[in-house]
Amino acid sequence: MKWAGPESQWSGGLAHWVQGDRAYISCAFTFKLPEARQWAIYYSRTGKKVFAGGPALAHLKTQKYMEDVAWVPRGKGNPGRLVGALQRHNPAATIASRGCDQDCSFCIVPFMEGDFTELPDFPVLPVLCDNNLSGLPAEYQDHIVSRYQAEGVPLLDANSGFEPRTFSATVFERWRVINRGVWRLAYDDLVERDFIRECMAILSGAGIPPRKIQIYTLLGNEPYDACMQRVREVIEWGGEPFCQPLMKLISLTRDPHVKHDWTAKKLRAVARWANNRMWRSVAPRFEDYDPSIRRAPRARYDAAQGLFI
Repeated sequence: MKWAGPESQWSGGLAHWVQGDRAYISCAFTFKLPEARQWAIYYSRTGKKVFAGGPALAHLKTQKYMEDVAWVPRGKGNPGRLVGALQRHNPAATIASRGCDQDCSFCIVPFMEGDFTELPDFPVLPVLCDNNLSGLPAEYQDHIVSRYQAEGVPLLDANSGFEPRTFSATVFERWRVINRGVWRLAYDDLVERDFIRECMAILSGAGIPPRKIQIYTLLGNEPYDACMQRVREVIEWGGEPFCQPLMKLISLTRDPHVKHDWTAKKLRAVARWANNRMWRSVAPRFEDYDPSIRRAPRARYDAAQGLFI
């Protein structure tokens, strides 16, 4: 099945556009807010009324950073949301539900969107950005899958993926009929070890290759040894780790939040080593990796995935 609609291309975390006498700015990452603020100032000087929103503006402290140059939507369960902004970030992206039933301390979703809200009449597009597909009620998962089948649209990217605690063989069989992209799960701490191992066993046992089993592996929320254990286990169990250094939810720079026995330099180096797949041949162990040798860019934005790698 070949998709004939718009190409999947992410904006890089910041989208802005003009409609009549209004300018809209949608910011996904807090470290893009300084740039968003400059655009707000620019549009204000051209006589536009500026509206700013997005996940980066879900927190009261980040809202205050912008409130003197733009109007920020607020309200319970709806802070910082601009209608129609998602397709401005990626014209091939859609969402069938908001919220999540998990309460992860490092995630803005619980604060911004709360528990699940179903959006049954969602536009069917190949990049599905729901926060937690496997946590949704089974009948609503079936509804999403049936919408894709009925409209003949391939699911090229379940962008935020599945929750290890609710992913099962039944969930896999339900989604495999439409998922043509990577299977994304998260291994955020060692508490999830048994869950993620079972998930990866289901995927590997069904013949899904490692390059299509991408496990978000948070760095810095646990001591170095614990984090590296998770990275190694993802590789050993037949997947590929995508490492994300821990950041504060309101950080205006793209700097890691340093805790435990980590340093900012080591957090960046592990992420570079893992995300550029240097463990395949260059340095199978991180301890053998020399970050001073420039074998790959320090940070590269993959516009197709919407990820910094």
